[in-house]
Amino acid sequence: MNSPDDEIKSIENLLSANGYLPNYNIAITVFLSLKLKKPILIEGPPGTGKTELSKAVGKALDRDFFRIQCYEGITFEQIVGEWNYQKQLLHLEMSRLKESSEDVFQNEFFIKRPLLSAFINNKPSVILIDEIDKADEEVESFLLQALGERQITVNDLGTFEMNNDLIVFLTSNSQRNLLDETKDRCLYLFIDYPSLEREIEIVTTLIPEAPQILVENVVKAIQQIRKMNLLKKPSIRATVDWVKTLITLKHDKLDDESFKDTVGVVLKNQDDKKKVEGHFLK
Repeated sequence: MNSPDDEIKSIENLLSANGYLPNYNIAITVFLSLKLKKPILIEGPPGTGKTELSKAVGKALDRDFFRIQCYEGITFEQIVGEWNYQKQLLHLEMSRLKESSEDVFQNEFFIKRPLLSAFINNKPSVILIDEIDKADEEVESFLLQALGERQITVNDLGTFEMNNDLIVFLTSNSQRNLLDETKDRCLYLFIDYPSLEREIEIVTTLIPEAPQILVENVVKAIQQIRKMNLLKKPSIRATVDWVKTLITLKHDKLDDESFKDTVGVVLKNQDDKKKVEGHFLK
């Protein structure tokens, strides 16, 4: 029987093999989620890999992946499912012409959305409830209840039990405070921007052909840019994209000319761009 340390290391290796380099805190949280059957609530700045972690866990464990992208005004129907009214009306009209009766409140007339699809899936699955802080408290409470009871009831259709070992990830950018019940039922994970050394390791792993001096130049620049007061700080993906851009343009290091030509890859706001250029290109 493997020790907890061995299993945590195995999770680290599996995630790394699927393009996600976890630190120990991430690996142990995923391990505990699997053992304790508890959702993981992930917070942290945009672009730090919160969403990518759930995708990587799905790939690493060979699980089907489902995603609910929350937004202001999202409804239960858009999470669970809704009746296909056009199909129902068409069948009712056909029944009328045939002078027969047909029950249009059956599975074939119901469009299943991500939460219900994840619940009834026969294969072990992962579901990501992304940016749950954008949904209102009523929707959050519904999700919490469904996950806690491991079942969903649809009016006129019945109750659906959770049919697989579902791993649940929730992400939040702290747009609003989540319910205490949500926090109490979840394992908590905060993912911040990586350190200089760790970001160099991430980029080197994802782009092994990149010259080391180029990677170091770009990551050092990104780390400085993130310390500035900007509207949108560059993500880890932006770092990777910048290195790929410079390689495409046959640059083996980041100098003033290549910086000016390519910084638009990581800065998507003109005021941010002017501020950063003013700081670096003096």
